Amino acid sequence: MSVEDAEQVEMLDQLAYNCNRLRHELKAASTAEEEEEILKVYLRKADETHQPVGDFKEDLDWFNVEDPLTLGESLRGKIVVLDFFTYCCINCMHILPDLKKLEEMFTVEDGLVVIGVHSAKFDNEKDSANILSAVQRYNITHPVVNDVNSAMWNELNVQCWPTLLVLGPRGNPLFVLMGEGHFPILVKYIRSALEFYRNQGAIGAGSLPIKPSTDLLMKSNLKFPGKIACSKGSEAEDGAELYAIADSGNHRVVLINAQGEVLQKIGGKSAGFADGNFKTCRFDSPQGLVFLDSNTIFVADTENHAIRKICLRTRTVETIVGTGKQGNDRVGGKIGVEQEISSPWDVAVFRTKDMDMSFHMDESTIPEKTLLLIAMAGTHQIWAYFIDDLIWWKFRKCTQGTCAMIAGNGNEENRNNAYPTNASFAQPSGIAIARDTKELFIADSESSCVRKLSLSDGKVSGVVGGERNPQNLFAFGDVDGKSVLAKLQHPLGVTYNGRDKLIYVADTYNHKIKRIDSLTQSVTTLDVKGHAFNEPGGLCVNPSGTHLYVADTNNHTIEIVSLATLEARTLSISFSSSGNDALRHPGTPLQFGRLVLKPQGGKIRLSITLNLEQELGFTEEAPQKWNVYLPNDSWYVSQQNGTLRKGHSVDIDITVPEASFRLQVDSFSVHFKLALCSSRGVCFPRSFSVAFPVCYEKDGLDCIIEDVHVKIDENLVKL
Repeated sequence: MSVEDAEQVEMLDQLAYNCNRLRHELKAASTAEEEEEILKVYLRKADETHQPVGDFKEDLDWFNVEDPLTLGESLRGKIVVLDFFTYCCINCMHILPDLKKLEEMFTVEDGLVVIGVHSAKFDNEKDSANILSAVQRYNITHPVVNDVNSAMWNELNVQCWPTLLVLGPRGNPLFVLMGEGHFPILVKYIRSALEFYRNQGAIGAGSLPIKPSTDLLMKSNLKFPGKIACSKGSEAEDGAELYAIADSGNHRVVLINAQGEVLQKIGGKSAGFADGNFKTCRFDSPQGLVFLDSNTIFVADTENHAIRKICLRTRTVETIVGTGKQGNDRVGGKIGVEQEISSPWDVAVFRTKDMDMSFHMDESTIPEKTLLLIAMAGTHQIWAYFIDDLIWWKFRKCTQGTCAMIAGNGNEENRNNAYPTNASFAQPSGIAIARDTKELFIADSESSCVRKLSLSDGKVSGVVGGERNPQNLFAFGDVDGKSVLAKLQHPLGVTYNGRDKLIYVADTYNHKIKRIDSLTQSVTTLDVKGHAFNEPGGLCVNPSGTHLYVADTNNHTIEIVSLATLEARTLSISFSSSGNDALRHPGTPLQFGRLVLKPQGGKIRLSITLNLEQELGFTEEAPQKWNVYLPNDSWYVSQQNGTLRKGHSVDIDITVPEASFRLQVDSFSVHFKLALCSSRGVCFPRSFSVAFPVCYEKDGLDCIIEDVHVKIDENLVKL
């Protein structure tokens, strides 16, 4: 270290000490005028004694600007906030909204510039392409520089992520803030610095060559998908095989069937926090999701710091945990919507039995209780939302509707312990339940390992990755092997396959999928053919356990991996088939008789059978598709589309809302797209629709059940 570098380090250490004293003086001030005078005195001294810091190195990659910035030239005359961050860090994510609000209060022309100085923790984060994806994913619009070798970090002796260093108009350090949660004092610092230097005539009103990198983002239907969940094969066994995708960059949830056809788009493409129907509700960067049953999905609405419940039957979204604002409570226990939480990243449904009842009853007769487990990345803990009253570990009474911590003391560590509240996690970001062993597997991203929590007694133990020293969060790499000899790099997703009793993990920063045997505590890399992953963040298995569905985040795709052949293919997602769109098929539909409901609406249950004349048959192996088209989003159908199986009818269950006072007749239709063959060996397609008019009358029914028969010959289709 040079003499100049040593002097700069000493100066910044002194700056941290002075800022700590300043905050105590400001707290002791009794009036706003007294606070202003304290800040003026402080700034006068800082301006006189603090020399400019070293400038950015040359040939670094910059984002959101057309040309590199320098403290000595383009930033001269500006108050500059240097945000030292690394894009994996949850605390760094937490201050991004603060920085955005700060930039709305004070513009570049006002004299304030925020610059993100990316100083990587993980090797993967040094790659400028990956930083660009993070800038786009988190919608960072201020200039960002890739301090690839952490030169400025080391020269200034920065100690933690995030650190905010406020510089004066000639690059002289004024204030330093470490960690998150400093927005009010940061605003005071910036306002006082701008006023102090404006009075000296040292603030310049010029602009900067800003060019947001979000403009470079490839337009696609999915945008940074974070997680994916299957409706069957885990906790929800009834209903159709559906997949829910956290379309995180588009701030919505997309529901598809196994063929990739979009059934519902839930939420808008802009971030927000609103309950309501599927069009008016809003999410903010949702991540984990899980099916409670075929009609209910729970969502970790990460940037809203909330848990949301999607009801497919009523087509509504409601908040069940969280206030929409980040909390720092590490214990919890309040009713869900009153309980503040911090960056939930994944969710899982678990069913268990009251612990105390096993002493008094035959265990087979004890009813199961349901709870939602939450990977609370923001406080480095595992929480639970209690859907039912429950007596659990150590006979703890858990009240229905409350949300509380169940494991982790909140310290950011890789600490295992037989007592769950003595254990520590480091940004848990993915969870999956093995129902056969009653274990919760956890992708503990900042410790780069997979761990497990016993759902029988709360014991926390390691599986693979990390290190035995609980405070070493830099034990990462890409090594197959056993226990702590194996190495991962910031894993975000995990799932359990009940078919082969193995764990699958999205080893995110290694761009790989790995397989873990928890009994032998060993991990091996899947040699996936036909695809190169780019920071995959979530995964699930299909109901039969033969295929792995992967949310390949930075590729903006869903990949399907055969566990038998390890071949991958990109799932083609058809947004045009969404039943939400007012699509109608050409040609004159067959008209069914009137279905008469009460004005309050009700249920319509149809069983449609296709009767082929003797000379006709379905083309072997060709899909026979059907789709339901509803008049608007207030209607609900249990299954929007599907494939007709030979000898089976199509069962359709529709919930009709209350009639509009302007409508006396409404209608929906069912469209069929068939592939047929005649006895003469001629094969041909046949498409047709059946329209069902719905009327509303006082003496109508609450529920209509109809068997519908469609006769099809080579030339004619009729009811």
